[in-house]
Amino acid sequence: MKKKINSDFPDLSWRRYLVPPVHKEGLKILGVVLTISIAFGFISAWFGLLFGPFCVFSFYFFRNPERVVPTGENLILAPADGIVCKIEEVDTPKAFKMKDKKLTRVSIFMSVFNVHVNRAPVSGKVTALNYHPGKFVSVAEKDSEDNERQEILLTTDNKVQLAFTQIAGLVARRIYCPLKVGDDLKAGQVFGMIRFGSRLDVYLPKKVKPEVLVGQTMVAGETVIAKLGEE
Repeated sequence: MKKKINSDFPDLSWRRYLVPPVHKEGLKILGVVLTISIAFGFISAWFGLLFGPFCVFSFYFFRNPERVVPTGENLILAPADGIVCKIEEVDTPKAFKMKDKKLTRVSIFMSVFNVHVNRAPVSGKVTALNYHPGKFVSVAEKDSEDNERQEILLTTDNKVQLAFTQIAGLVARRIYCPLKVGDDLKAGQVFGMIRFGSRLDVYLPKKVKPEVLVGQTMVAGETVIAKLGEE
């Protein structure tokens, strides 16, 4: 008799850890790497094997593991995996012309070992987008206006505005963000990614204090970085 599987029980098998889903943008790059590996394999088996590690790395880098989004309407979730590298008061993105000119910014740094898929920090409607093409600026200069960046403004059902920014480093044009003004997002929903090590900034609304510390590890779509309405 076939054993009935409890669908409410989470997947704890090895597949969850070793064979996670891959983001569709990663599939394109993985396909190119595999094609090159096979092509070189026809020339020499050794050449083909040399590209094996690149295939494994590409699969690992563009993974899109499942995340369990916490319940609660007032939660601001981490939009990226990584380490909190800065928490500071800064000028708000000029393009959005927000009422508050100074806001607390929580910056999350993503290394090449982190998941690079980005998730919405709150539920809301995309009310503004501002893309900067960027130049070849080093990773150390991510606060520079010369970095490639995609600024996003979400407005919740309660009319709270939350701005966040995808930032790329030395190699420009690595940001993937297919959002359009008017799109609706759910908290924890995948909205884009940044190819290779980069940063993602969240501008907390006025009087909202961060509940994370510099050096803390973030899990996109799961870690609560702040709560709306709490001072």
